[in-house]
Amino acid sequence: MPELFTVVSTDEAFERLRAHLAWTVRPAEVPLGLALGRTLARDVIAGEPLPPFARSAMDGYAVRARDTLGASESSPVYLRLAGEAEMGSIPAFSVAPGTCARIHTGAALPAGADAVVMVEETNLVGAAEVEVSASVAPGEDVIQLGEDVVAGERALEAGRRLRPVDIGALAALGVVDVPVAQMPRVAVLSTGDELVAPGERTRPGEIRDVNGPMLCAMLERAGAAARHHGIVPDDEERLVEAARAALDASDALVVTAGSSVSARDVTARALACLGSPGILLHGIAVKPGKPTIVACCDGKPVFGLPGNPVSAAVVAWRLLLPTVRLLLGETVPHGGLAPAPRTARLTQNVPSRSGREDFVAVRLVQADDGEVLAEPAFAKSNLVFSLSRTDGLVRVPRDSGGLRAGERAEVFTW
Repeated sequence: MPELFTVVSTDEAFERLRAHLAWTVRPAEVPLGLALGRTLARDVIAGEPLPPFARSAMDGYAVRARDTLGASESSPVYLRLAGEAEMGSIPAFSVAPGTCARIHTGAALPAGADAVVMVEETNLVGAAEVEVSASVAPGEDVIQLGEDVVAGERALEAGRRLRPVDIGALAALGVVDVPVAQMPRVAVLSTGDELVAPGERTRPGEIRDVNGPMLCAMLERAGAAARHHGIVPDDEERLVEAARAALDASDALVVTAGSSVSARDVTARALACLGSPGILLHGIAVKPGKPTIVACCDGKPVFGLPGNPVSAAVVAWRLLLPTVRLLLGETVPHGGLAPAPRTARLTQNVPSRSGREDFVAVRLVQADDGEVLAEPAFAKSNLVFSLSRTDGLVRVPRDSGGLRAGERAEVFTW
């Protein structure tokens, strides 16, 4: 087993684990209405072109572009009205030279027409003649057949996390059974003689289990099927038994608490028994969360997270959640850290020690001028409400020496 606290960077920790995983995405099909937030297990190939016919992008008149050549407000062109393109059907008539057809946004272009003149550039003269005061080019204000997607084209790629707009795209293609990745089953075990379940009354010296429910919630939001397997006392034999049973029934295992160096630390020895190659590292260069265990047991990822809630949340967000994305078949960047969704200006200095990656919880507030500010919430790592009262994390890069007040920083929102 590796020496305790021969720390590695968080990037290296994630890449070590990635290199040892033996995983194949398991596909499943879910109805379109249940596919939001799921990850595609395979490419979706368009079975038909979209749109399936040339259609108008404007209300106006379908014309032959050459018939409008030179038209202007001072020298309009006059075209005979040949009919109206009805919504929901292909026009039975065609636009011959010198004629046009009334058309609405989304309606199919009649045969012979190759452009649309906006209604604002026209004037109906009598019942059957249209004055056109602007020239148009071929294809103007027309959405062409297959302009959105071509039949046989890869419309959506495997590994995509489906958003509402993607649900709309699938609906447009007529996909009602969506091929998604099965949610990886992640078991969570809480350890510690001092822990009791959230619904129990505590006695002196006892505390309620925070990490189990919190980690399950983080995993569920990331796309996993999380299950809390209960609380195990600080007994190595019982922990090995519980961890092996939980891992056998799951695709990944998270054990929280018991990862600190102490006489009662049994987590590392227990996890080392679960499969090959076993523990990959014990200790990462991050604050909070240094005493983290990362293992791979017969191809399955296993984590030993610190017991302090802030430490557990940070390490779970930094290493565990990117691992879930890997198991879903998503593209995960080197080191697992995706780009932050926003930046904000720091209101205080954020110090850091060289050689480690620091994460500091922040509150986002809006200044009088509308700028978003990040207020660091410096707190001890065992205070769970220090997280609940914040909006996200600011990352202090390794060896940066800290961040200064007034500097713009990336904020990874909860």
